[in-house]
Amino acid sequence: MLHINSLTYRFGERLLIDDATVALPSGARVGLVGRNGAGKTTLVRLIRGDLSPQSGAISMPKGARVGSVEQEAPSGAETLIDFVLSADVEREALTAEAENASDPERIAEIQTRLVDIDAHSAPARAARILNGLGFDQAAQNRALSEFSGGWRMRVALAAVLFSAPDVLLLDEPTNYLDLEGVLWLTDYLKTCPATILVISHDRDLIDDVANYVLHLDRGKLTLWSGGYTSFERQRREAQALQGKAIRKQERFRAKASKAAQAQSRLKMLARMEPIAAVVDETVLPFKWPPITRRLSPPIVTMEKVSAGYGERTVLSRIDLTLSNDDRIGLLGANGNGKSTFAKLVGGRLAPISGRMVRARRLDVGFFAQHQIDELEPGGTPYSHVAERMSGEPESKIRRRAAMLGFSASRADTKVDRLSGGEKARLLMGLATFHGPQLLILDEPTNHLDIDSRAELIEAINDYEGACILVSHDRRLLEACVDRLWLGANGTGKPFDGDLADYRRLVLGQAPLTCGEAQAGLDSLAARTRRARTQDEPLPGSPAPHRRGAGGGERQGWRGAEDGRPRRQARGPRTRAGRERGGVAGIVGTCGGGVIVRRGRSRPHSPPSLC
Repeated sequence: MLHINSLTYRFGERLLIDDATVALPSGARVGLVGRNGAGKTTLVRLIRGDLSPQSGAISMPKGARVGSVEQEAPSGAETLIDFVLSADVEREALTAEAENASDPERIAEIQTRLVDIDAHSAPARAARILNGLGFDQAAQNRALSEFSGGWRMRVALAAVLFSAPDVLLLDEPTNYLDLEGVLWLTDYLKTCPATILVISHDRDLIDDVANYVLHLDRGKLTLWSGGYTSFERQRREAQALQGKAIRKQERFRAKASKAAQAQSRLKMLARMEPIAAVVDETVLPFKWPPITRRLSPPIVTMEKVSAGYGERTVLSRIDLTLSNDDRIGLLGANGNGKSTFAKLVGGRLAPISGRMVRARRLDVGFFAQHQIDELEPGGTPYSHVAERMSGEPESKIRRRAAMLGFSASRADTKVDRLSGGEKARLLMGLATFHGPQLLILDEPTNHLDIDSRAELIEAINDYEGACILVSHDRRLLEACVDRLWLGANGTGKPFDGDLADYRRLVLGQAPLTCGEAQAGLDSLAARTRRARTQDEPLPGSPAPHRRGAGGGERQGWRGAEDGRPRRQARGPRTRAGRERGGVAGIVGTCGGGVIVRRGRSRPHSPPSLC
């Protein structure tokens, strides 16, 4: 379907793609992976025709339609549903022609073609896609101009999916989605008949969707079969074999005698290309200082608290007791108050009503994705660190900057020349600079590649204080949280389930009210308990599925559909335990307040898009 032949592309003096060749089978679902700055987005732009290569060619079948999300968010007075419907250019043209056609034969041809492309079901299909991405019926009939840029990018994604292209190119499609949207998109792409090339740093998305991984490394493209976990294993094996071959070649050179045949062989080897050494770029760890002082629990207590902005109440009836080592993950569709809840707990937003008590001397570290745009563009990592170390010698400031990942010249690089991942690393380092007892991370992975996300997991699990985590990265939540909170309809409460339960509820049911969500969760729990004791398949699972060793409803490891073990819902508070469990998450809001459940998540409600 898609052939890349001897492709070379330079950006200035930098060689991004070097004589790369690969062929993607028709209907393949391919995850394009590589380090930040490797040239993944450039490759997509070359395939799309936005850029021209210095040499080589990209080919696909004649007439193949290529679909991708534009960089600019759509806008205007057009309604969401009309914008998505207009993405099917052929349907729009035939419908317009049918209104003015007078030739009976041509009218018959048009109607036949409209039936062939299933045009009459188009409005229902478009509405289904928009609903999956978080837009209820009322929102679908509102104008594009009424939504923020992030929501309009979702509409652009919906339009591309609706157009049903032959080749679908997606560049970080989850960046503007909440966890519910990611779950829906993952499920949608699994059955999409197009040839898909998706750039993503979400390894769970690639594991669930892709049947091939295309690795871009040092300008070369290598196609591997399977998802990301399979790619990682195969690449490690290949690296081990390559390392052995290099050592064997070096041993022969060292032991070669002066015999004529040995000298002849050495000359032959000299003419051969040496085996390329496998040198993985080092991924810097996230190094955060220990907390300054341990506080007695609880560090935050809320009773019937309401919060909002001005006269508008966003959350109400919140009850929370936060211990000094709690790990809470927040679940819920965008617009349901997760960020408001994080600001409330972090002391950045005062409650409107209710009782809220914070521990004396509580220091809070806060990271939010929008803060990346608030860094001083003319500043440097060194200058940002120096602001927090007034009066200290330069050598000490530079050591601290190096601890954040900015050594030597990188510490003097202007902020506007740093990558998104480097900016995120700097902001997280500044948030944890003074060893806070509570760390709040709001979508910390958006600008991090897969390996950096793995290092972030290590840092969070090594952190000794309490942590509240808002993220659409399932792997991060599963590895770092031990309690889940669900926000929906204006409130938040504990979610009595895990992410696998939450996924089944999100994909298996329409958006629910708070009461319906609780009833659905209780029913699911009852059926799950019954399945464990009667060897029945778990609800929503395609195949039989049993608890791992340890038994019990909430104990031990749990096997998953993808073969990966699930963490313990209530792991120990030790470091070793947090490597299996970790931080809790907010799920949504409900009936004017926030919802929190231990270990498991509740189904989401449609977001408030006002």
